[in-house]
Amino acid sequence: MSRPEFDIVIAGAGIVGLATALALSEAHPELRLAVLDKEPEVARHQSSHNSGVVHSGLYYRPGSFRARLAVEGAARLEAFCAEHGLPFVRCGKVIVATDDSEVPRLEELHRRGIENGVPGLELIDSRRLRALEPHAAGVAAVWSPNTAITDFGLVARTMARLATAHGVALRLGSRVVAVEEEAQRLRLETTTGPLTARYLVNCAGLHSDALARAAGERPEVRIVPFRGEYYRLAPQRRGLVRSAIYPVPDPRFPFLGVHLTRTVDGEVEAGPNAVLAFAREGYSWGRLDPAELAGALAFPGLWRMAREHWRAGLFEAYRSLSKGAFVRSLRKLVPEVREADVERHGAGVRAQALRPDGTLVDDFVFLASRRALHVLNAPSPAATASLAIGRHVAGELAAVMGAAPAGAASPV
Repeated sequence: MSRPEFDIVIAGAGIVGLATALALSEAHPELRLAVLDKEPEVARHQSSHNSGVVHSGLYYRPGSFRARLAVEGAARLEAFCAEHGLPFVRCGKVIVATDDSEVPRLEELHRRGIENGVPGLELIDSRRLRALEPHAAGVAAVWSPNTAITDFGLVARTMARLATAHGVALRLGSRVVAVEEEAQRLRLETTTGPLTARYLVNCAGLHSDALARAAGERPEVRIVPFRGEYYRLAPQRRGLVRSAIYPVPDPRFPFLGVHLTRTVDGEVEAGPNAVLAFAREGYSWGRLDPAELAGALAFPGLWRMAREHWRAGLFEAYRSLSKGAFVRSLRKLVPEVREADVERHGAGVRAQALRPDGTLVDDFVFLASRRALHVLNAPSPAATASLAIGRHVAGELAAVMGAAPAGAASPV
């Protein structure tokens, strides 16, 4: 049998796939690596459709992948940005309890952050909050001085440049449509022709579960797309926000709630909400993919989630369609914001894994098989954690390329 063209093919040129390629090329320069993506350029989806916030790691369950990799990833990302002259601004963040009922959850966030090793966290009163954010309203807050902002699209493009300089083949406009396992290799059918590899790393984001199924896996979870829509403050009103202002999140959902944050180009963004999208790349209400929607509707987990959370879903849809409702959510944090102060400013789509029982997966998910490793759930803070995820995946590949049991998954 002829030698495979590549040792490892990474499907997906988002920030996680590129960080994985970079980690592998640095640790194992002898490997023949390729990164494939269906788009004509890197980082077209989640990697460049986000708020740019470098999360400190305080939200996540202690011991989880998200907690460990976010804290490690933020530190690695800061060093990476410094080394390559990329923007990285420590703006800080306040998470605000707007009434006394939210204070216990706020205190739990503070406890989690301390346990996760997040540096500099403080539980502060309303007077200190007003000193930090004069226009914010709340009875208490958690102050995270090390929260930062960057441009993740620019970070991803820098990773791509470095990886290709290390010899990684970057094949854009090439989508993997089928995977067949042969005796000593995988045969990948792509839209630009077939290729062979010893191993596959699936970092396909919004399409990761579909690619896993194409590779012969039967993942328990299914990716459900949630659209997050943004507004931005008018230039003359940017002074209402000094750092980033977040609400106390609802523990039932792996979303952080509508918030306000500065960007590295000096703007102030407001959002995102979390609206169920009708396509995996459904960046607007008008974008509908019948096949993808039918597949989602056939998944029992979607109906179980809908029965449990239909009120929240209806409110998110209403807030998506009503600027006034969106602004009322912002005014809970910053009462001086008015409808005239904001304008629509794009949207992103979050790839969120859903279990058959209707629960939203709240951690990163990795599925290992004999010749592949699938990253099946990598929503926020995946961009923050990307360099740590890349190192983790590179390490896991040692097990996959050895004797990892087929179908071994973590943490689902």
